[in-house]
Amino acid sequence: MNATEPAVSVVVPVRNEAGNIDPLVGEISQALAGQWAFEIVYVNDGSTDATEAELQRLKARYAWLRRVRHKQSCGQSAAVRTGVNAARAPLIVTIDGDGQNDPAFIPALLRVLEAGSPRIGLVAGQRMKRKSSAFKKIQSRIANAVRGAVLRDGTRDTGCGLKAFRRDIFLALPYFDGLHRFLPALVKREGYAIGYVDVVDRPRRAGVSNYGMWDRLWIGILDLAGVWWLIRRRKRIPEVEE
Repeated sequence: MNATEPAVSVVVPVRNEAGNIDPLVGEISQALAGQWAFEIVYVNDGSTDATEAELQRLKARYAWLRRVRHKQSCGQSAAVRTGVNAARAPLIVTIDGDGQNDPAFIPALLRVLEAGSPRIGLVAGQRMKRKSSAFKKIQSRIANAVRGAVLRDGTRDTGCGLKAFRRDIFLALPYFDGLHRFLPALVKREGYAIGYVDVVDRPRRAGVSNYGMWDRLWIGILDLAGVWWLIRRRKRIPEVEE
């Protein structure tokens, strides 16, 4: 790899998160500096607050900070895919833009991914000591229980935004809105193992949640059925010799 090219691209989808950008950028940089050559790719998913102005301000300060913008909000999965498409590194880390995911855990995810390569295709953060409201915790617990019972993906918490994976594997997956909720099951479908790292959740610093669960409940049920169908349709991974 050319010395100027990043080894890791950190993709951060955001919508109306102006108050969380500056501190999170600093924390991501601190977590990776001196260990991996990196870039941070922010995807502004149609924000209507000062998110765009904040990203432009920080871009002028940091050469490794990049920004991609959706003219209108397309949702978290679309924002993640846009960021992965724009990324220049072979290894991707995703992290939520609200500051609840702690970037200090990024090196642990990357080490598990690198140590397990090529067998491990994705490493998923698993939240502990969640700082969300009791209602949101119940929502997440129900969603994870239903998904786990149907897909049997072995993942306790698929909703954690902290994930590390190979860019080529992600781009080979079938795309649909809601994809980010089913990454472990879809990566397993391709024949790869999943690694896990326990991470500690933090309270949101500023703003309010933009990507809820109940507003997508029925769509989520359809997505779950679709992923179940995809897994059932691929019974065996071909072994290829060259």
